[in-house]
Amino acid sequence: MSAAAPPAPAALCEPAAPTTPWFRRNPVPDPVARLVCFPHAGGVAGAFQHWRRLLPPDVELLAVQYPGRQERLDEPPADSVEQLADLTAEALAPFLGRPLLLFGHSMGSMVAYEVARRVEESHPGVLAHLFVSAQRAPHTGPRGTLHQEPDDRLVARVHLLDNPGAAVYDIAELRPLVLPSLRADYRMVDLYRPRRTVPLKAPITACGGDADPGCHVTELPTWRTATTAGLDVRVFPGGHFYLESQAAELVARISAAVPRDGGPARGDREQ
Repeated sequence: MSAAAPPAPAALCEPAAPTTPWFRRNPVPDPVARLVCFPHAGGVAGAFQHWRRLLPPDVELLAVQYPGRQERLDEPPADSVEQLADLTAEALAPFLGRPLLLFGHSMGSMVAYEVARRVEESHPGVLAHLFVSAQRAPHTGPRGTLHQEPDDRLVARVHLLDNPGAAVYDIAELRPLVLPSLRADYRMVDLYRPRRTVPLKAPITACGGDADPGCHVTELPTWRTATTAGLDVRVFPGGHFYLESQAAELVARISAAVPRDGGPARGDREQ
């Protein structure tokens, strides 16, 4: 009888990650990498649920569920992008045993960038790629005032961007439940302007829709100074929520950046 195979070295074994309200997760045995997705203002983790079937089977998806919505409705929304990034990065700590890719859409781009900074500082080499979407770089442009507008103005903004979940804001009975987190998110967006951009060591891909009324494609290159590893700009057909109709192509781009064979995949970057 042949001897049993020896156990795998401890260095190759990743501890089981705990259950946390911060992420909607699809567990993957021994993932080659993890993709963490950050929703837009007023958005929820479920916005990325259908990405599971588009990703390679060895890439684990973690969609961030911000406090103040859905099953976390009884929790207060974050006060600032920095605070939200601190809390998210803390919750991510058990998941940093594999290379990490971050994707943020609209407001989520700001949070993803701040989380990326924290990951690079605490775990050098873990961050493989940052994808930002429908958002200019955080150090550009003046502060906003939309969060101070009446409810109808906030809802009009959501409709202008053709948010696929906008209908919920038109239901009078639900407004008291869903508007506080939306207003809190816009407050974070309006007030977040770091004095300087700390360049990442990981590359950045800035994505956007060619008909986006909220972020013109000419604003995407502003992320160039946010990385020392090169910026790739990708423009897709569609508006602010181009990622709804272009999900397959977008996820394919993200999947091409997954590190394999011992090194990060950089894709066919355009400078």
